[in-house]
Amino acid sequence: MTSSASRFLPAAALFVRVALASSFLSAVADRLGIWTKLGSSEVAWGNMNSFLAYTQMLLWYLPSSVANIAGWAATIFEIAIAAALLLGVAIRPTAIASGALLLVFAISMTISTGVEGPLSFSVWTAAAASLLLAAIDPQSTGPRIWTA
Repeated sequence: MTSSASRFLPAAALFVRVALASSFLSAVADRLGIWTKLGSSEVAWGNMNSFLAYTQMLLWYLPSSVANIAGWAATIFEIAIAAALLLGVAIRPTAIASGALLLVFAISMTISTGVEGPLSFSVWTAAAASLLLAAIDPQSTGPRIWTA
């Protein structure tokens, strides 16, 4: 890796962390009705009930009560992952958790709604960015792959 590229890596990793965290927090804000109310073209859900109905559609093979638990769990995980990414806490495990959550979401969306949704909402891209963040060590002075 060239020295100019290696100087760029910490800034790029920080940008990925902030972008992922912002996306998670925006989605949570949407489902909690913080952005604006349902019916606006600017929100996907607008409230938690609409998000839980969407979760039930994605997880059609589960009883609705279990799908609701999964929806709340995803919301809690998204908040925790966003906070850890912003604070720089346990970056590698957090990035792996982020990638796993996003992959589950992308696969569920693809199976339930088709390929267009997760592609248009860049869920696959965010999952890939998470896993790439997990694979690199922007603080290393040697090879740019995690060693532990």
